[in-house]
Amino acid sequence: MRVAVVAVGQAGGKITDALLRYERDSREDFVVDAVAVNTARADLFGLTDVPAENRVLIGADRVKGHGAGADNELGAELAADDIGEVREAVDAVPTSDVDAFLVVAALGGGTGSGGAPVICRELRRIYEEPVFALGVLPARDEGGIYTLNAARSLKTVTDHADATLLYDNAAHRETGESLAGGYDRVNEAIARRLGVLLSAGEATDPTPEKVVDASEIINTLGRSGGIASLGYASAPLNRKRGMFGGFKAVSEDALTTTTRVTATVRRAALGNLTLPCELRDVERALVVVSGPPETLSRKGVEEGRAWLEEATGTPEVRGGDYPLRDTDHLAALVLLGGVTQTPRLRELRAAAVEAQRNVAAIAERADLSAGIWDAEGLDPLF
Repeated sequence: MRVAVVAVGQAGGKITDALLRYERDSREDFVVDAVAVNTARADLFGLTDVPAENRVLIGADRVKGHGAGADNELGAELAADDIGEVREAVDAVPTSDVDAFLVVAALGGGTGSGGAPVICRELRRIYEEPVFALGVLPARDEGGIYTLNAARSLKTVTDHADATLLYDNAAHRETGESLAGGYDRVNEAIARRLGVLLSAGEATDPTPEKVVDASEIINTLGRSGGIASLGYASAPLNRKRGMFGGFKAVSEDALTTTTRVTATVRRAALGNLTLPCELRDVERALVVVSGPPETLSRKGVEEGRAWLEEATGTPEVRGGDYPLRDTDHLAALVLLGGVTQTPRLRELRAAAVEAQRNVAAIAERADLSAGIWDAEGLDPLF
């Protein structure tokens, strides 16, 4: 599936940089073009792979290029005020080659959290292609303001995107990891998962046994404002490089290849989701198995798809393969669409409502108006 990427905020830009590097290193072609939008001039200058001419500074008249300071209401206002500049940059993308738009942002900060829903709304207003969001949720220890920002942004972006794919930092934080190292690892992990998913629909050499085309990815994500999660797992293969480069094909019996494929699909779906959820709480699913052609057992792919159908309890499970010659791993990617319930989202909402009440209480103590806060629930951004 070929996408036009719109990165919003610092994290959105860095994730998009990582996705463009993955595309280049894997010699694939799934990003038609990428645009980066930010209120912080330094963050735009710090990008390495988004073309310089596609970097859009918004809000310069108000924040002077210094960012929105974790204020996502301000981020939304600045994006709305300068939406014409964003639209002009996106208009330069050859949309005849685009299957979908992908808006990428962290949901806990200011610019990405506030700006992503505004940009999704504008893209859906103008273009017929679906608009999907990729949102990164903050870890639990990042603070109440980031939790509140993320919950309000998510509530708003799901109203304005066809579907929202979530990556939960709380589920993927590693013990003892530095902040910078953690962000780099997250960016690369997201890029790898997205890269496999988007590349699968463009594979032509070697030819897949069962092609996963753009419409299958779009139909799995859905177009009714739902939540999606991505699972990924890989298994090493006993392959050796030949004298002149590349890997030598290894002959294996059918049982070995089938068992490895189905086991990798199970690990992807059960233990490594971007947003942990119960498989019974999803409406649609897609499985893609990638690796050397001789290791992609058609029976294994079909058994993996059948297992996922049984595990989710939905007949709407699609599947296919993505053959790669120059790799020593077999990998499985599982896309879950229409996620209806997750403990993490319930926890996020409860924490955000509590943080919102605390903000209202502080405003009242300061003799300020607290009328904008909804004491019974959570306010959207707009």
